[in-house]
Amino acid sequence: MFAIALLISTVSFAQKKAPLSPRDSISGVVRGAHISINYGAPSVRNRKIFGELAPYGKIWRAGANEATFFTTDKDIMVEGKKLPAGRYSFFATPGEKEWTVIFNSAADTKMWGINQQGANDDPAKDVVVAKVQAKTVPMTERLKYVITKAGFELVWETTAVPVTIK
Repeated sequence: MFAIALLISTVSFAQKKAPLSPRDSISGVVRGAHISINYGAPSVRNRKIFGELAPYGKIWRAGANEATFFTTDKDIMVEGKKLPAGRYSFFATPGEKEWTVIFNSAADTKMWGINQQGANDDPAKDVVVAKVQAKTVPMTERLKYVITKAGFELVWETTAVPVTIK
């Protein structure tokens, strides 16, 4: 009986697959503010990401599945615009060279990142909308966010999108 139970439990555990876009998070201190970013981390998996999977000029959830969330414990300046302390959903509109980053006050933890019309951003709740310059970097298979001395970067495929915090 023990052997049969062991076999059944082994088979059932073996059938559970890791999600293709697992949740990930990063946190750190930038200019005295504790910030954190929680996001779904998809992989490239032989796809063209920016310009196709995430089309240029179309708002994107800046991650996979559930919305991406940005939290700061202090008021900060993002690209020269005030972002009060709090939790925000984070969206981006990719461009070939210039991106738009969006911090939105709708930050329900169960909020899905997209709906039938596309990204689940409500422009009426946008707190900070800023233009940033993308840069080319070596290939990065899995989407990641990196905390830097100047702020943070979204890095995926061959693109990095730096966002300055003061």
